[in-house]
Amino acid sequence: MPAAKKVALVAEIKQDMERAEVVIGTDHSGLDVAAFQALRGALRPADARMRVVKNSLARRAAGDAGRPELAELLRGPSTLTFGFGDPVAPARLLLEHLRAARRELPIHGGWLEGRVLSAAEVAELARTPPRDELIAQIAGKLQSPVRNLAGLLRATLREFSGLVEARANQLEGPDAAPAAPVPD
Repeated sequence: MPAAKKVALVAEIKQDMERAEVVIGTDHSGLDVAAFQALRGALRPADARMRVVKNSLARRAAGDAGRPELAELLRGPSTLTFGFGDPVAPARLLLEHLRAARRELPIHGGWLEGRVLSAAEVAELARTPPRDELIAQIAGKLQSPVRNLAGLLRATLREFSGLVEARANQLEGPDAAPAAPVPD
């Protein structure tokens, strides 16, 4: 490959590495072209890009991007999946598609927020609920104590008003004693 093409390729990979929220490194040697294209299509909804990289060029791009730790993901025939939006979605879609297609794709690891992840940590990341669901869970947990407090306050007011009403009925009853004068 001519030097100008290599320089352009390194620049493209560097740009993807700089923009990425998450990067997942895999070995693509077990996939044929059709399976690879299907996997790329499955990742599109997650704002993710999957690309086959030459390890030496990707290492250079990682250094240029200021993320040298990404070089740890490059072993053997390497494919990098870059997630540009939600960091959980690419991992989830990748593993779901592989499970549904009954394919094995060795995962070298991942990168998230400056930290290199093992293959097991990438799988754990994929099991994390979607962002909207996590927000709903947190909102529900924050709302629960407030709802309990409101219920306790309503119950206390209800009991107090019941006591006042019972005392009023008692004072108005047939055997009611005359009310004591109120001192000035």
